[in-house]
Amino acid sequence: MGLALRLAAAEVEVTVGSRTAERAAQKVDEALERWTDRHLTIGRTQNAEAAGADIVVLATPWDAAVATATDLADALAGKVVVSMANALQRVGDEFQPLIPPRGSVAESVQAALERSHVGAAFHHVPARLLGNLDQPMDCDVLVCGDRPEAVAQTEALVGSIPGLRPVTAGTLSLAGAIEAFTGVLLNVNVRHKARASIKLTGL
Repeated sequence: MGLALRLAAAEVEVTVGSRTAERAAQKVDEALERWTDRHLTIGRTQNAEAAGADIVVLATPWDAAVATATDLADALAGKVVVSMANALQRVGDEFQPLIPPRGSVAESVQAALERSHVGAAFHHVPARLLGNLDQPMDCDVLVCGDRPEAVAQTEALVGSIPGLRPVTAGTLSLAGAIEAFTGVLLNVNVRHKARASIKLTGL
């Protein structure tokens, strides 16, 4: 929900989807409770209707991403779909990356959505930072995609949020490395009680 809040704060039209419209409404209402002093508008509906948006962000848990994408394949045909999930597991006090069958969640989603254009982004932006509208952001967001329209639209979405700079990283073949590094970043943040993100120098 943090991404939805940030986009709404940037006056981007946002609709949150879920299995049912009631569940979507519950999640949105919970997210907005803290920000009653702000004029934030977030729509809520079921997944099939939310898939009608110009660009769709797949923000499910990583192990539900392919199933959700498959269920919505017809509705998502021809659209840019942004994958932001990371395949991670917690082992003791450490987050460790998993390797999905096709190498990354993003590549698995693209395989399930042959008629869509998948971009990968937002992996390294801490969820708590996204959800705290009182805290300014200053992060770089690595963007991957096999198709120019996926990269361009994903970068435009990233750039619509103040403080986020989109950086093209390459094709979806690199998404596995980007997703896996999220585990390293999470471990650093846990160890140091921080909300560190990525900022590249020299660009």
